[in-house]
Amino acid sequence: MKSALAIGTFDGVHLGHRAVIAAARAAAGKHGRVTAVTFWPHPMTVFDSAGAPPLLLSLDAREDALLAAGADEILLLHFTPELAGLSPAEFVGRVVAPLEPTAAAVGENFTFGARGVGAPATLAKLSAGRFAVLTAPLIEVGGQAVSSTAIRAAVTGGDVTLAGRLLGRDFSVRGPVVRGDQRGRTIGFPTANLTPDDAIVSPADGVYAGWLRRLDGGRSGEPMPAAVSVGDNPTFGSSRRVEAYVLDADFDIYGVPVEIGFTKRLRGMVTYPSVEDLVAQMRQDVEDTRRLVRWRYGDSFS
Repeated sequence: MKSALAIGTFDGVHLGHRAVIAAARAAAGKHGRVTAVTFWPHPMTVFDSAGAPPLLLSLDAREDALLAAGADEILLLHFTPELAGLSPAEFVGRVVAPLEPTAAAVGENFTFGARGVGAPATLAKLSAGRFAVLTAPLIEVGGQAVSSTAIRAAVTGGDVTLAGRLLGRDFSVRGPVVRGDQRGRTIGFPTANLTPDDAIVSPADGVYAGWLRRLDGGRSGEPMPAAVSVGDNPTFGSSRRVEAYVLDADFDIYGVPVEIGFTKRLRGMVTYPSVEDLVAQMRQDVEDTRRLVRWRYGDSFS
């Protein structure tokens, strides 16, 4: 059986990363196996922990995205100072060659080995004919180069629509639903609340049209349209959180792991003079979300 490797950090598993996996899949063939070789934590945490960027995906979300993109299995390499110190030849000899792949796919800007001196051409030279090396070119969308850095900037700037185009899917965050102030229920908008993970990039404060998906198998794990608020609630002075009001649904999911997706930013955060004014705006947010998800996903998204 043919086997191929797709090697990279794969933070975000964006369109460029998926091109690497597609190249590995083509090399492995329909009945071969593709192993995604990825690193955790982010290599920057070893080289410059203070300057390491927040990630686009948690580890479990990255693994799910890699499998969804076409990988059959995942080899997680713990990125330690020892691994970082391997020369390109040592990396190939100790990590890649023992897997006996027929091919290894990497991105055009892939680097490896101590001080990042190895490049795709280095990998091809070190393969010594034992396996083929495939290099996936960089991807552009509408003139915008696809990269984890560009996506991170779009998310923190609130442009989740651009982030979604570069990812090839909506940006999302995961976590267990925590108990909030329960104020939303008293005004007719019960929400599922997540505490932002400082290790994961967070969208700019504001209100978004999006969705919520249960990760415990409830409701078949299907995404449900939701109006999503990110940030402090300036009207009530709440702490920063992600709050999702699932349209036309009311259920208790405290402690349940969920994924919340962001489709489009509707507005920024505003301090309202009264609860009545806030409720009126929330009704408008819900209707805007309803129109958007129907336009994008059809009436079946409900």
